[in-house]
Amino acid sequence: MKKRLTLLLALLTLSCIKPNTEKTSFSQEALSETLLNPQGEQVAFQDILKQHQGKTVLIEVWASWCGDCVKAMPKIKALQESNPEVEYVFISMDKTAQAWEIGLEKYALKGAHFMANDQMQGVFADAIDLDWIPRYIIVDKTGKIVLYHAVETDFDTIKTTLTSLK
Repeated sequence: MKKRLTLLLALLTLSCIKPNTEKTSFSQEALSETLLNPQGEQVAFQDILKQHQGKTVLIEVWASWCGDCVKAMPKIKALQESNPEVEYVFISMDKTAQAWEIGLEKYALKGAHFMANDQMQGVFADAIDLDWIPRYIIVDKTGKIVLYHAVETDFDTIKTTLTSLK
């Protein structure tokens, strides 16, 4: 009986784990979703990517309330120093524009800034398979996603990926 229960628990646990599939392009749903810019305008994600066409882009999905995000900021700033040719796009999952604006000022991250309209449980978050923040996505110069699912503990992989794209 004990063995059966253990096996059942193991199967249930494995069935709840989301597969870590690496995508090479964004879904149409993600591309068409709009994000708020600091000027209060809605911008389609596909238009944000077009602004950085021909460049390597590191996208960080974060929030000012996220302890892991704040802890990773020195690492992002170090990446920016060692990879100045990379374009940085920050997408906030803050609950309010005011909290986002305070976070932008407080943390002074250099790059393009946007905020998801419906935070962690919304359409954009679902469209990029968001399950944790901070989350990092790297897009190469051709527009192909080369790293889809990296988190704060994956900075060695992020550095290696950026180096390989130089």
